[in-house]
Amino acid sequence: MFDLVIIGAGTAGLSAAIYGLRAGKSVLVLEASTYGGQIINTPEIENYPAIQKISGFEFATNLYKQAKDLGADIRIEKAVAIKEDGKYKVVETKNNVYQAKTVIIATGAKNRTLGIDKEEELVGKGVSYCATCDGMFYRGKVVAVNGGGNTAVEDAAFLSGYVEKVYLIHRREEFRADKAEVDRLIAQPNVELVLNSTIKELKSDESGLTGIVVADKEGGERDIQLDGLFVAIGQVPDNGAFAGLVDLDSKGYVSAGENTLTRTAGIFTAGDCRTKEVRQLTTAASDGAVAALAAVNYIHEHEL
Repeated sequence: MFDLVIIGAGTAGLSAAIYGLRAGKSVLVLEASTYGGQIINTPEIENYPAIQKISGFEFATNLYKQAKDLGADIRIEKAVAIKEDGKYKVVETKNNVYQAKTVIIATGAKNRTLGIDKEEELVGKGVSYCATCDGMFYRGKVVAVNGGGNTAVEDAAFLSGYVEKVYLIHRREEFRADKAEVDRLIAQPNVELVLNSTIKELKSDESGLTGIVVADKEGGERDIQLDGLFVAIGQVPDNGAFAGLVDLDSKGYVSAGENTLTRTAGIFTAGDCRTKEVRQLTTAASDGAVAALAAVNYIHEHEL
């Protein structure tokens, strides 16, 4: 029996763990793959208050160590279901069942795919969703990044320091990314913007990706020879397994406000997996704190 079972070891989940542990509660964190979430792949963080610059890996590792040192039980297991058991909850993984007084869903989100032919078969053979993970394999080569948000612009900027050329392909004229990041990127001499365009086709041979075909809004097409393509068009949540006890919006995010409360008493949600206007590192951390304190209050109020 744990006071808090937290599903997800990203910024929201680990922040929740820290707050729960500091309140004197027992905490189990279940993570499907590795700690850190999406931020672990960010080369530099410059917008977190009081930290002028830090790598995503260092930030995530510091959070992980802080939670562990406080006593968090962190296990690599994917939660596949949450069930009610009287006044308690049960969290099921593939191999285990855990009892909990409260549950915090902090599953984050996963990368959105292009959804075109050959994409899946070319993952690891020229198609990637993580520039900081795989960018070094393309040193001195030609690559493209697809997307228009902060992640895409940051990926392109990161790659520009290692590759011969970067094409940044975006379906609109304007970027959703911060203007400062866009200005920094377009100042790089080896970056070319391909705007109002979408990727229609992936070209390959037996060794992997060889190029892409992009189409503009007027119907014109352009062949671009490439060694690598980095897809950065956003994320999608992975909350389907919990739909029986929480409401999901049309995109699959857990419906909850800033108080992190779901429709089921004792189940809370935090971070990028919930409905929200802003998904940033700071909002994930604050969600984690709010959810953990709400869970602690729930335990006290119900004398669990």
